[in-house]
Amino acid sequence: MHANGKVTAIEMPPPTPAASRAPSRDGVLRAARSIAAILPPTPLLPVAIGGATVWAKAECLQPIGVFKIRGAWHRLSELDAAERARGVVAVSSGNHAQGVAWAARRLGIAAAIVMPSDAPRVKLARVRELGADIVLYDRPGREDRDAIAGALAAERGAVLVHPFGDPWVIEGQGSAGIELAAQIAALGGPGAGGPPTRIVACCGGGGLAAGLALACPDAEIVTVEPEGWDDVARSLAAGAIQRVGPNPPPTACDALQTLATWPINFAVLNGRASGVAVSEAEVRAAQRFAFAELRLVLEPGGAAALAAALAGKVALDGRTAILLTGGNTDAASFAAVLARPD
Repeated sequence: MHANGKVTAIEMPPPTPAASRAPSRDGVLRAARSIAAILPPTPLLPVAIGGATVWAKAECLQPIGVFKIRGAWHRLSELDAAERARGVVAVSSGNHAQGVAWAARRLGIAAAIVMPSDAPRVKLARVRELGADIVLYDRPGREDRDAIAGALAAERGAVLVHPFGDPWVIEGQGSAGIELAAQIAALGGPGAGGPPTRIVACCGGGGLAAGLALACPDAEIVTVEPEGWDDVARSLAAGAIQRVGPNPPPTACDALQTLATWPINFAVLNGRASGVAVSEAEVRAAQRFAFAELRLVLEPGGAAALAAALAGKVALDGRTAILLTGGNTDAASFAAVLARPD
């Protein structure tokens, strides 16, 4: 994307072995068991919004501060010995990068991550701290991150781990739905004793949303994207994949800047989900709300689902769950949001 906002890069699925397998609910259940063996459940917190008690799942409290640890762990932990020896290549603005780096370090796998040069400094620093190699590309220019990652994986003979267009990654993200459904059923108070009726989640490429749809087949899935970047919402409304327009507006939700979903995600979500968009001001209001009411720090993209709920853009009842997906923001940016009067 140029500095004036014009998109020039092309994000389309490359031919990979992962594309030959469809994600499944059995895979989600397998991922949930694997993740439960190494990580405790993230908290599910009751919160009152518009007179309804809803359930906020604090994925921002994962070891890397984001839900992406789930998909990365499931993908890497299911590699065979030969694949592990060849290493992995991933592409990410920072959150998937941390998930892959964390899983790779724990499993002893070499990892290289293709990241935009304008990624938040805190995300770049944490990926380096986890021991992964970083290959930078110019997001404001004409470079195609998927082409760079594909070429790098081919050169190294490595496994490509895409942030949303990979069946194992989708299944791993869906483990959050298995977890929250069990938590809602176990807790007392409003909404207890039954599965979630609605799950509201931030959405970039649709990996999390697709995983949640597989995990909780009876729940309504609502995707939330920044205004101007709501290609998934428009795709779901049109019944066919749509792309972000030629001049999308700037957004603080760096983790949600995806030009188009992939067929593997859309195949799961089409007919199962709907989508809404939120403004930058609504995202900031959600960040302030989470800090004041839940004592949680959320990055902009991690607050998108909460923003939709607070703005009255989704229906709420006692078994609505909201994913608070990430908290990887630097202190100065977060302080500026808290101080802002809007």
